[in-house]
Amino acid sequence: MDDLIDDSGPAPRRNEAEYTVSEISGAVKRTLEDSFGRIRVRGEIGRIFRARSGHLYYDIKDDRNVLACTTWKGQISQLSVEPEEGMEVIVTGKLSGFGAQSKYNLNVDAMEVAGAGALMAMLEKRRLALAAEGLFEPSRKRPIPFLPGVIGVITSPQGAVIRDILHRLRERFPRHVLIWPVAVQGKASAPEIANAIRGFNALTLDGAIPRPDLLIVARGGGSIEDLWGFNEEIVVRAAADSAIPLISAVGHETDTTLIDHAADRRAPTPTAAAEMAVPMRLDLMAHVDGLGMRQMRAARALVAARGQRLTDLSRGLPRPEALLASARQRLDLATDRLPAALRARTDRARVALSRMEGRITPAALTGAVAERRRRLAEISMRLAQALPRAQAAKRRDLDRWATALRFAPLLRQVRQGETRLQALASRFVTTATTRQTRARDRLEALDRMRVSLGYERTLERGFAVIRAGDEIVTDAATARNKPTLRIEFAGKQTVDVATGESRAKPRAKQTPPDQGKLF
Repeated sequence: MDDLIDDSGPAPRRNEAEYTVSEISGAVKRTLEDSFGRIRVRGEIGRIFRARSGHLYYDIKDDRNVLACTTWKGQISQLSVEPEEGMEVIVTGKLSGFGAQSKYNLNVDAMEVAGAGALMAMLEKRRLALAAEGLFEPSRKRPIPFLPGVIGVITSPQGAVIRDILHRLRERFPRHVLIWPVAVQGKASAPEIANAIRGFNALTLDGAIPRPDLLIVARGGGSIEDLWGFNEEIVVRAAADSAIPLISAVGHETDTTLIDHAADRRAPTPTAAAEMAVPMRLDLMAHVDGLGMRQMRAARALVAARGQRLTDLSRGLPRPEALLASARQRLDLATDRLPAALRARTDRARVALSRMEGRITPAALTGAVAERRRRLAEISMRLAQALPRAQAAKRRDLDRWATALRFAPLLRQVRQGETRLQALASRFVTTATTRQTRARDRLEALDRMRVSLGYERTLERGFAVIRAGDEIVTDAATARNKPTLRIEFAGKQTVDVATGESRAKPRAKQTPPDQGKLF
C-alpha cells in the first residue's frame, strides 16, 4: 500500500497570506490607532523613568494588568499634575504600537487625579514626608513684626484678593506695599510662587527696591485642584526657608494647604491676613491717649502728695515771729548800746592814735594802706566771681524742682525770689562800693589829720625837736646831763651840738595811693 503512494512530487500550496515583520507591526499599529483613537484610562501610576532627552516613561496599572505610557518632552508642561508613583490618575491620550519591541503604549498628553480621595491621600503622604524633615516645627516660625514698614504681597494682580488686602491696609494703617504678580492656579503657579518668595528674600536692605519686612501669600477660595499649586513641595520649601516672616492666606477658612503649615502665621482669609499684618491706627491712638491721661493723673497725684507732705512738714516748724523774737531783742539791746560803744571806741582810737603818732611814718602807713586795699580788692574779686555761680546754681536747682513738680505757683515764687535775690545782689554791690568809698575817704581824712597834727607842722612854725639818741629832751636839766644832743628843725634838718655837723635826711618818695577795684 505504501509503495503505491508517491511522495517525490511538489508540496501542496496553502491559502494563508504571508507578511513581513514590519507589515505586521504597521498593521497592528494602524488597527490600534483606528479602533481606539483618543481614549481615557484610569489606573495607578507605577514605575516612572525620565530619559536624558526629557521624555517621560511610566506605567498605568490596576490589580491585573499594566499599560505602558509615554509623555514626550513637549507635552510634560501641559500636564495639570506631576506624576508620582502610587498616584491614582485618569490619563488621556492616543493608543499606539511600538513594533521594534512588539509593544503597545499610550501617548499621554493630559493627566488628572482620579477623585478628591486620591488627592487627599497624596496630600497626606506629602505632608507626613515634609513634617518628618522638620519643616513644620513651631521652633522654625518667626514672630510677625508689630508695624512692618514694607509688606510684600504674592498673589494674582487681577481679582478681588489684592483689592481686599490693599483696602484693609488702608483702613487700618497705611503701609508701603510691593506686589509680586504670580499665577495662583495651574501648572505654572507653583514655580512662580516659589520664585517670588525667594526673590523677595534676595532683596538687600539698602537696595533700590526696599526689602519687605513681611510677606503675604494670598489666593481666594477654590477646589482642591485649584489650590494644588500651594501644596507643591517647591512652594512649601521656599516658605520654610524664607528669612522674612510669612503669612499664608490661601482659600477660605476651611481650606488647608501645605504652605499653611510652613508659614509663620496662617490667616483664614486674605482680609484677615491684612488685619494680622498691621495694627489698627485708631486703637493705637486711643491707647496712647489713655497712657497720656494716666501719666497726667499720676503726675497730679504725685504733686498733690508732695504738697501735702510739705504742708505736714511746715506744721512742725516754729512761727517766724518766734524765730525772730530773740534776734530782735538782741538787736534792740545792741542798738541801745551802740552810741556809747561808738564813743568809747572813738576815744580809745584817739588815745591809741596819739600814742602811735610819733612812731607812725609815712612809708609804714602807705604800706599798710596798700596792703588793706589789696586785700579788699582780692576779696571783692572773689565775691564777684562766686556770686554769679551761686546764683546760677540756685536758679538751676529751683528750676529743676519746679519743673519736676509742675507747680506753677511755686515756680512764680521762685521767679520772684530770683528777682529779689538779684535786687539784693545789686544792693549788696552798691553797699560794698559805698562802704569802700567811705572807708577810703575816712582813711584819707585821718591821714590828713595825722599830718596836720604831726610835729612836722610845728617845726615849720619855728620850733625844733631836741633828741639825745632815741630820747626826746623836754627840759634843760635833762639836756645838761646828756653829752651829745641832736636838734631837728623843719625840713628834716638836724644839727649835732657836739660836732656842728648838719645833714638832711632823704625824704621818702610819695607814691599815689592805690584805689583798687571792687569788681
